[in-house]
Amino acid sequence: MLRVLKAVAVLLGFSLLFLGGARTANAGCELVKATNSAESKASAARAAYANAIQTAEQIRQRRGWKYVTLRPRKVKPDPFWKAVRPVVTPDMLLKPDVVTSKTYAQCWKGVVVPYVCTAGAMACGN
Repeated sequence: MLRVLKAVAVLLGFSLLFLGGARTANAGCELVKATNSAESKASAARAAYANAIQTAEQIRQRRGWKYVTLRPRKVKPDPFWKAVRPVVTPDMLLKPDVVTSKTYAQCWKGVVVPYVCTAGAMACGN
């Protein structure tokens, strides 16, 4: 009888590990990069922040996560008009960077628009 109980306990333990592993298999993280422009640096940073939040929500829905959390992540600036400005060099960046609890934004003066910011974040969920 004791042997049967041990066998049941071991099987139950393995099944819990298997189910727990299957549940976390869909967990993960994805890099979010959002670029926006506006009339001021602050407005462009807020718009990029809002776009990053919206993108994270779309990732959550696509991956079937119950929740999503964002952590700020410095990413390479991503200009809109690559034909006019293919890259943003470090000397073009306006200081200080705009860092919140969820995103890390770098801004520069635009060619076609007054200010542009790229916000980066790591979106993680399950």
